[in-house]
Amino acid sequence: MKRRVFLVVFLAFGAACAWAAEDGILTADSATPEQLQRTIALEKSFLNLPVKNGAAKRRVELAIGGRAVRAFDIELAPDDPDWWAHIDIRPFRGSQAVLRVDAIQPGTAGLAIVDQTDRIKGHETLYDEPLRPQFHFSQQRGWNNDPNGLVYYDGEYHLFFQHNPYGWGWANMHWGHAVSRDLIHWEQLPEALYPWTQAAAHCFSGSGTVDEANTAGFQTGKEKVIIAAFTDTGCGEAIAYSNDRGRTFTYWEGNPVVKHKGRDPKVFWYPPGGHWVMAVYDEAGSGARLQRRIAFYTSADLKQWERQSTLDGYYECPEIFELSVDGDPANPRWVVFAADAKYSIGRFDGKTFTPEHEGKHQVHWGRYYASQTFDRAPEGRRIQIGWGRIDMQGMPFNQMMTFPCQLTLRTTPSGVRMFAEPIREIELLHEKRLAVENAAVAPDRPLSIATSGRLFDIRATLDLGRAERLGLKIAGRQVVYDCRAGELDGMPLAPVEGKVRVQILVDRPSIEICGNRGRVYKTDSFRSQDPIEAIEVFAAGGAATVDSLEVYPLRSAWKR
Repeated sequence: MKRRVFLVVFLAFGAACAWAAEDGILTADSATPEQLQRTIALEKSFLNLPVKNGAAKRRVELAIGGRAVRAFDIELAPDDPDWWAHIDIRPFRGSQAVLRVDAIQPGTAGLAIVDQTDRIKGHETLYDEPLRPQFHFSQQRGWNNDPNGLVYYDGEYHLFFQHNPYGWGWANMHWGHAVSRDLIHWEQLPEALYPWTQAAAHCFSGSGTVDEANTAGFQTGKEKVIIAAFTDTGCGEAIAYSNDRGRTFTYWEGNPVVKHKGRDPKVFWYPPGGHWVMAVYDEAGSGARLQRRIAFYTSADLKQWERQSTLDGYYECPEIFELSVDGDPANPRWVVFAADAKYSIGRFDGKTFTPEHEGKHQVHWGRYYASQTFDRAPEGRRIQIGWGRIDMQGMPFNQMMTFPCQLTLRTTPSGVRMFAEPIREIELLHEKRLAVENAAVAPDRPLSIATSGRLFDIRATLDLGRAERLGLKIAGRQVVYDCRAGELDGMPLAPVEGKVRVQILVDRPSIEICGNRGRVYKTDSFRSQDPIEAIEVFAAGGAATVDSLEVYPLRSAWKR
């Protein structure tokens, strides 16, 4: 017998109920049930909701059998929508649904234009919108911010991320989910964690790992358990677990595992001690006496945690991992950083981190925030993705992820430093090689390579010679090395034997600039709606030499 499930959606806006009557808004007190609800037989995959950016927010709840299973706010379009959000109704297909609006503007299309489809609305242009990143991950619809839960398991890289599927701005913090086998081609999966239904409120940032030894006892089949550790706002630090390769998660009934004033747990296994470690942003005091820090906890089973130490001077989204200096396994160090990506190098004994220098160092610059590295990445690689804080005006999505970088520790004249280089997998998208070697440039004699397209991997080695300024011009955007200031695009960078190496990744909405094989790395906004016809190297104040200039036009990762 076909199971009957009733799906209920309520749309409201916080304090809207207080002024609804004087503004003429229809609410439960001023409308008939027929005006506020619609019965729908769920037959397809997605229920499409019209969004108008800047419209009044309405509260939405999706209930089954009287229990809310989805809850969110949405800027419901009163008329012609800017774009369409969608609810994945595949788990409820074959059921009768009631779509109910708690408040609605009279004289508008309202629920009449909500429909259901087997592919999301706008799929015809999906991944080919004018500002859609072509080799960076971006979500199909809505907003993203922090990458979460980065973990590798059995051939798949899992990227979870802070996600608002129902709006262009920050709200409704879900954990979105995508997987990849090569860090280039991504498949977006259904949301992994849902606010207000799978957690107390928002599902804020956190980390992912694999409970290889089943220390928590969650494993039910042959697959190892993927753990999501996250901040359940209004509750504390929480864990959820998956027995199906991260496709669905179960919220542990014993949550919270840590209750404190803080957020964003990073959880990983510490082999020397045979225990789990949680590094989590923590606060004490208030006002002028507010202390921002990382707190370190340990656990044998992911459920019971003991506080061990704190590290002052760090804000949200902490990260900690071990790297070998110059690739020497006998010379390891630990690296700690937080959302601003400024880092310290030191020692960690599984309970306490001890920096080996004063202050902090910096690799990342520009529109970069809240990065995280993949737990358990193969070949011992430490691969990092950050939040690219770039607005996508006019698009049905907003913000993006930065291109994955591989992190290393290397000895420099200033001491041991962390380097961040674009991963080698970018070469999977190379179409051809355009190159010039040993060419002179002068103020009246630039060097140019003819190109076409909008996506590029550009690599140059520049001998500074007598130039005062030296750089590359890409569709009007200049990437300049200031020889007197020792700065690449505003980032401090000393030349090496009189030369500077630059790698530049150009995507539709962004540009990333890597100097001296990862000594500095900048993420910035970039706009070029037309094909880029040339890449130019220029010099000012004196002559210089281009040892090599390589330009690789790139294929889109979304078009196989």
